[in-house]
Amino acid sequence: MKSKDVATLAVLSRRRLLATAAGLGGASLLGLRPSMARAAAGRQTPTPYPVAAFFTPARTRAATLSPGGTLIAVLDQLGTEDEPHGVIDVLDANDPEGARKRIDLGPTEVESLEWANDEHLLVRVAVTVRVGPQAVTGSNRRTTAQEVTSKRLLSVSAVTGEMAVMFQDDRRRLRASRDLGYVVDLLRNDPGHVLMAAWERDGMLGLHKVNVATGSATRIERGSSGTIGWETQGGVPVIRYDVNPRGTVLTVSGRAQGSSAWRPIRRNRIGDLPEFEWVGEGDTPGTILVTARVEGEDTMAVREMDLTTLGMGAPMARREGRDVMHGVTDAAGRYVAAAFYGERLEYDFVDASLGAHHRALNAFMDNDCDVYLNDLSRDHNRMVVGVTGPREPGAWYFYDREARAIVNLGAIRPLDFERLGLTDTLTVTTRDGASIEAYLTAPPGGRPGPLVVLPHGGPEVRDLRTWDRQVQVLAAQGWWVLRPNFRGSGGYGMAFAREGWGRWGDRMQEDVEDAIDHAIALKGLDAGRVAIMGTSYGGYAALMGAVRRPDLYKAAIAICGVADLLEMLEWERREDDTEGRLVYDFWTKRIGDPATMATGLASGSPRRRAAEIACPVLLVHGVDDPVVPVIESRRMKEALDRAGKAAELIEVEDAGHADWPAAKEQELLERYIALLKQAFA
Repeated sequence: MKSKDVATLAVLSRRRLLATAAGLGGASLLGLRPSMARAAAGRQTPTPYPVAAFFTPARTRAATLSPGGTLIAVLDQLGTEDEPHGVIDVLDANDPEGARKRIDLGPTEVESLEWANDEHLLVRVAVTVRVGPQAVTGSNRRTTAQEVTSKRLLSVSAVTGEMAVMFQDDRRRLRASRDLGYVVDLLRNDPGHVLMAAWERDGMLGLHKVNVATGSATRIERGSSGTIGWETQGGVPVIRYDVNPRGTVLTVSGRAQGSSAWRPIRRNRIGDLPEFEWVGEGDTPGTILVTARVEGEDTMAVREMDLTTLGMGAPMARREGRDVMHGVTDAAGRYVAAAFYGERLEYDFVDASLGAHHRALNAFMDNDCDVYLNDLSRDHNRMVVGVTGPREPGAWYFYDREARAIVNLGAIRPLDFERLGLTDTLTVTTRDGASIEAYLTAPPGGRPGPLVVLPHGGPEVRDLRTWDRQVQVLAAQGWWVLRPNFRGSGGYGMAFAREGWGRWGDRMQEDVEDAIDHAIALKGLDAGRVAIMGTSYGGYAALMGAVRRPDLYKAAIAICGVADLLEMLEWERREDDTEGRLVYDFWTKRIGDPATMATGLASGSPRRRAAEIACPVLLVHGVDDPVVPVIESRRMKEALDRAGKAAELIEVEDAGHADWPAAKEQELLERYIALLKQAFA
């Protein structure tokens, strides 16, 4: 595409193109959703969606481009939740709006899709069967009937539709394993095979070379008791991932080709922003590309690593105050770009001409979405991008630079833009002169009203200006929703994160309060109707916010939240099974050391100050939570009861750290809405 054509694409946004499409038979010409055409045609703004609309089953699960750029495959989930049916539609990339060839996968729940080579697709499916009652050996009892779900990886020919189950010649494995593993390496130099990690019958993870056409497998490596995966170079494992028995710490090890000894590179607490991530193979023999933060540097950057010395090279892509999110490679495995989050998802491309096309795609999406580069053909002419945004749950588009074509391939959940809330990025000056970002989502129509603040979890993660179902559900009730990236958040460099260390009960809370004041003043919101709600660290922030500002918050909802910092640290100390107490040391640096900060930690513990809370409190916790034990919420409830406060505790059975299924999430959201409506009345 010529530069002037890129500019044309940037100007002709989805909405502007609707006018042209209307004269040529409608928006379907451009693959646009009819709902967008109706909205753009000037019809009256529809009413907000009911909660159930946000929980309809996802339709399109994936879209992907073959390595050579000749075929497109789209994975759709049809049928109902009780009777799912999976299909793959194959499109000719030379005629992407032409007839689709459908491959029927049968009564399965489909999960993911990728190309093994230019003919074969790999689709991950879940098959659920109901197992009837069975007699218990040695007794007169019978087991109750239950549903059993097995995950399988299928190889599907996009040409003939023929299928093979990976490991299908290993009947013992098929019978014994609920999950037959995942792809580690597509083996671009051996397109007839892929490398897969799969569990052995003794519980160890094995690395297998699997024939794409037949599904037959040969094991080439066996992990240790804690191994959960590998990265490979030229089909040879060079990076290995292991976890400790408790599942709290990830150890990354490396080795040069020809060596059998694994050497540790990094150890990180699981659940935090990673300090080391694989990008791809390096251009120089014996090197790989990774994202990493090295000693003395503030931000994560893409860099080369020598497998022999494990030494890191100079940054290849970095930004001040922004951690690199991930690296991107093309269909040939060549490094293409580094992803950062600025106004939205942005890339620093090796080939600057690709940047112009990415910016044009952003403009086509009204600069309101994140455009992810999912697949890039070997010649860089064609790509499939994933699109998500505050008002876009997720969609896929095909883009052909030479043909000057962009085609919608499918959507996760086709919700009308006009019935969802707009999101602004706020720059907030805190009371001590620092600067933080926050995302403010308006209810549909944008009228002033109540405000719900959602501090994120972590805390060393961050919110993005992207799709968040919880946010849009709350906005649909007529409420504004605020997500502040307070100091202590991740993604902005280590210095920004350290600003929150030891400041859970004060500075991090003050940043949330300052963001609330900014939003109220900016939009003229009702300062007398504000509530706070969060999960994990966000749950702690909700409880501590209610302690600090009984004048501000009319309700607090804490999901899997910490209630007592001293007790939480003691639990971490008891449970820590790592050498040198790595996990406990991590938390004493972030929260505070009880040996020197006991008074401050007690003051920063909501359970010990429950009498100061004035608003109703809803506590929600998974009974099997391995991150924040359920006893935290139970003791908080007891403290609130003793203080005579309005409080309710919902314990979610068979659930961990807020990992409940969609049906339970919908049920809980209805409970949150009921409490907030009462508080805002």
